[in-house]
Amino acid sequence: MIPIHDLLSRIRWDADFARGRFVIGYWDRMAAGVLHADLREITWNADNPAFFDLVDEAGRVHSIPFHRVREVWRNGRLIWQRHPAHDVPA
Repeated sequence: MIPIHDLLSRIRWDADFARGRFVIGYWDRMAAGVLHADLREITWNADNPAFFDLVDEAGRVHSIPFHRVREVWRNGRLIWQRHPAHDVPA
């Protein structure tokens, strides 16, 4: 399986591959489940490349570590999923 950092880099930098709608599913400890965010809502944390930032409905910024990414969808099709053995809440 391709590491999540490599997949997200490909989405960011490969214009042909990046065509389409991407959604990231990440583990949220407060919700105790996987939440989904459109890739267009995510910003990349230049100060810490192991995180991405997401702004919630209240305008609060959440820095989410890449190890919490559980799945990636492209145009409604699952293209990446963390192996179940690694799917332990962090």
